[in-house]
Amino acid sequence: MKYVMLTYHVDAQERQAALSEEEQKQVYADYQGINQTPGVTSVPRMGPPENATTVRVEGGKTLTTDGPFVGMKEAVGSVFVLEADDLDAAIEVAARVPAARYGGAVEIRPSEVYC
Repeated sequence: MKYVMLTYHVDAQERQAALSEEEQKQVYADYQGINQTPGVTSVPRMGPPENATTVRVEGGKTLTTDGPFVGMKEAVGSVFVLEADDLDAAIEVAARVPAARYGGAVEIRPSEVYC
Protein backbone atom coordinates (compact mmCIF):
# COMPACT_ATOMS: atom_id res chain seq x y z
CA MET A 1 0.00 0.00 0.00
CA LYS A 2 1.23 3.50 -0.76
CA TYR A 3 0.80 6.26 1.80
CA VAL A 4 1.28 9.98 1.29
CA MET A 5 3.02 11.46 4.33
CA LEU A 6 2.43 15.19 4.93
CA THR A 7 4.87 16.76 7.37
CA TYR A 8 3.94 19.91 9.27
CA HIS A 9 7.06 21.82 10.31
CA VAL A 10 6.18 25.32 11.54
CA ASP A 11 6.50 24.86 15.31
CA ALA A 12 9.12 22.17 14.86
CA GLN A 13 11.43 24.49 12.92
CA GLU A 14 11.40 27.04 15.72
CA ARG A 15 12.15 24.40 18.35
CA GLN A 16 14.83 22.74 16.24
CA ALA A 17 16.56 26.09 15.69
CA ALA A 18 17.02 26.32 19.47
CA LEU A 19 18.80 22.95 19.63
CA SER A 20 22.53 22.63 20.11
CA GLU A 21 24.66 22.10 17.02
CA GLU A 22 25.07 18.43 17.92
CA GLU A 23 21.31 17.95 18.31
CA GLN A 24 20.68 19.73 14.99
CA LYS A 25 23.13 17.35 13.30
CA GLN A 26 21.15 14.44 14.73
CA VAL A 27 17.89 15.89 13.36
CA TYR A 28 19.52 16.17 9.92
CA ALA A 29 20.78 12.58 10.19
CA ASP A 30 17.29 11.41 11.18
CA TYR A 31 15.80 13.03 8.04
CA GLN A 32 18.54 11.47 5.91
CA GLY A 33 17.73 8.09 7.46
CA ILE A 34 14.07 8.42 6.58
CA ASN A 35 14.95 9.39 2.99
CA GLN A 36 17.07 6.22 2.75
CA THR A 37 14.37 3.95 4.19
CA PRO A 38 13.28 1.28 1.70
CA GLY A 39 9.90 2.23 0.24
CA VAL A 40 10.32 5.98 0.81
CA THR A 41 10.14 8.32 -2.17
CA SER A 42 11.03 11.83 -1.07
CA VAL A 43 10.36 15.09 -2.87
CA PRO A 44 12.15 18.42 -2.40
CA ARG A 45 11.05 20.30 0.68
CA MET A 46 8.50 23.03 0.01
CA GLY A 47 9.22 26.68 0.63
CA PRO A 48 7.36 28.61 3.33
CA PRO A 49 3.60 29.07 2.90
CA GLU A 50 3.94 32.85 2.72
CA ASN A 51 5.73 32.38 -0.62
CA ALA A 52 2.85 30.35 -2.09
CA THR A 53 0.60 31.39 -4.94
CA THR A 54 -2.92 29.99 -4.84
CA VAL A 55 -4.82 29.46 -8.11
CA ARG A 56 -8.59 29.22 -8.44
CA VAL A 57 -10.82 29.16 -11.49
CA GLU A 58 -14.20 30.82 -11.09
CA GLY A 59 -16.60 31.33 -13.97
CA GLY A 60 -13.85 30.35 -16.42
CA LYS A 61 -11.54 33.08 -15.11
CA THR A 62 -8.19 32.22 -13.50
CA LEU A 63 -7.66 34.01 -10.21
CA THR A 64 -4.38 34.06 -8.28
CA THR A 65 -3.75 35.03 -4.68
CA ASP A 66 -0.42 35.49 -2.96
CA GLY A 67 0.00 33.18 0.01
CA PRO A 68 -1.52 29.88 1.03
CA PHE A 69 -5.16 28.98 0.45
CA VAL A 70 -5.87 28.28 4.10
CA GLY A 71 -5.17 30.71 6.89
CA MET A 72 -3.54 28.44 9.44
CA LYS A 73 -0.32 28.32 11.38
CA GLU A 74 0.42 24.67 10.62
CA ALA A 75 1.09 24.38 6.89
CA VAL A 76 2.53 21.40 5.05
CA GLY A 77 6.31 21.70 4.93
CA SER A 78 7.21 18.53 3.08
CA VAL A 79 5.70 15.47 1.49
CA PHE A 80 6.98 11.97 0.90
CA VAL A 81 5.44 8.74 -0.33
CA LEU A 82 5.89 5.50 1.55
CA GLU A 83 5.30 1.99 0.25
CA ALA A 84 4.44 -0.02 3.37
CA ASP A 85 2.65 -3.23 4.25
CA ASP A 86 0.03 -1.51 6.38
CA LEU A 87 -0.85 1.58 8.40
CA ASP A 88 1.09 0.36 11.44
CA ALA A 89 4.28 0.25 9.36
CA ALA A 90 3.54 3.76 8.06
CA ILE A 91 3.03 5.01 11.62
CA GLU A 92 6.42 3.58 12.62
CA VAL A 93 8.12 5.61 9.87
CA ALA A 94 6.10 8.75 10.66
CA ALA A 95 7.18 8.53 14.30
CA ARG A 96 10.82 8.77 13.16
CA VAL A 97 10.25 12.18 11.49
CA PRO A 98 11.95 14.79 13.70
CA ALA A 99 9.16 17.32 13.15
CA ALA A 100 6.79 14.95 14.98
CA ARG A 101 9.06 15.11 18.06
CA TYR A 102 9.56 18.87 18.05
CA GLY A 103 6.02 20.26 17.91
CA GLY A 104 5.09 19.45 14.31
CA ALA A 105 3.11 16.51 12.99
CA VAL A 106 3.00 13.92 10.24
CA GLU A 107 -0.33 13.21 8.56
CA ILE A 108 -0.69 9.84 6.85
CA ARG A 109 -3.12 9.39 3.96
CA PRO A 110 -3.61 6.28 1.88
CA SER A 111 -2.74 6.99 -1.74
CA GLU A 112 -5.55 6.85 -4.28
CA VAL A 113 -4.99 6.12 -7.94
CA TYR A 114 -7.17 7.83 -10.51
CA CYS A 115 -7.52 6.45 -14.02
